[in-house]
Amino acid sequence: MRTAFTELVGVEHPVVQTGMGWVAGPRLVSGAAGAGALGILASATMTLDQLRAAVREVKARTPEGTPFGVNLRADAGDAVERAQLIIDEGVRVASFALAPSKELIGRLKDAGVVVIPSIGARRHAEKVAAWGADAVIVQGGEGGGHTGDVATTVLLPQVVDAVDIPVIAAGGFSDGRGLVAALSYGAAGIAMGTRFLLTSDSTVPDAVKAEYLKATVKDVTVTTAVDGLPHRMLRTELVDSLERAGHTRALIRAVRHAAGFRKLSGLSWSQMVRDGLAMKHGKDLSWSQVLLAANTPMLLKASMVEGRTDLGVMASGQVAGVIDDLPSCAELVSRVMAEAQQAIEALEALHSLRTLPPPG
Repeated sequence: MRTAFTELVGVEHPVVQTGMGWVAGPRLVSGAAGAGALGILASATMTLDQLRAAVREVKARTPEGTPFGVNLRADAGDAVERAQLIIDEGVRVASFALAPSKELIGRLKDAGVVVIPSIGARRHAEKVAAWGADAVIVQGGEGGGHTGDVATTVLLPQVVDAVDIPVIAAGGFSDGRGLVAALSYGAAGIAMGTRFLLTSDSTVPDAVKAEYLKATVKDVTVTTAVDGLPHRMLRTELVDSLERAGHTRALIRAVRHAAGFRKLSGLSWSQMVRDGLAMKHGKDLSWSQVLLAANTPMLLKASMVEGRTDLGVMASGQVAGVIDDLPSCAELVSRVMAEAQQAIEALEALHSLRTLPPPG
């Protein structure tokens, strides 16, 4: 299936595996890329050296020239250095969870890197398109992690109508029917996070995957208790306790986690303060919210790396409630494309019935 997105990045299928922190490492990304989708490394929790090693591992695991991407934090203090690493290593795609500056987009594009920011509002899509972004990933409120409150079915057509670059739909997708639905809205592909997390290529511990598989749609909630911003995740006893905790206890926990993340990431306190200032820029965030943001990487690491579902949180899209298996990336992508073909054929058959001459 060829779309404007597959032509832009050179992948076989219009499917993206999103850059999930602690989840989208070399094994998952190479699995997705090897299956013909666009795999995206999550770099926010990596040092520069770790990112370079991860990029080279993906290259080693996939045929030469296989396209893949790296997700960057546009507000990170070393965003320019990370962008240069992507350029030096010949990575095909740079994706961003927040809108990169016009200058950073230009720097990457001048080096031949495809720039694909993720956005959650029409105006944000219009802004990055005007700055030269090559495509956008549009995440509706059904998506996991930090999310908005507008459903994909409402947000997606708004963005498609507003910009003239390829639009990839995210939030609520797990199968081929969803791909066809997105294409019918005018999207050029779909991006999936939770569905790729729940594959055999994902390094997430089995005990954590089991929690996702047993979840129903009603077990996926949105809370502001983790870092002060709306965050979609599985509802657990820990989430309940975080919501019951007072502001002072939350701040104490945030300071402790900030110290842990500083040690893990290799950042200095001054670098973390600069990143905090960047987070506040243009946003109505209190310093408490900026500090609470340190909760997220450490609480995610507890679950996604250490398997401690009692101590960590599990970011999740609502689709977790309809997923019940753990295929490989190759099996998943093949199945999605087969289901999409079946859905297209069913629509074609319906159209044929409508155009048949009346009986008699």
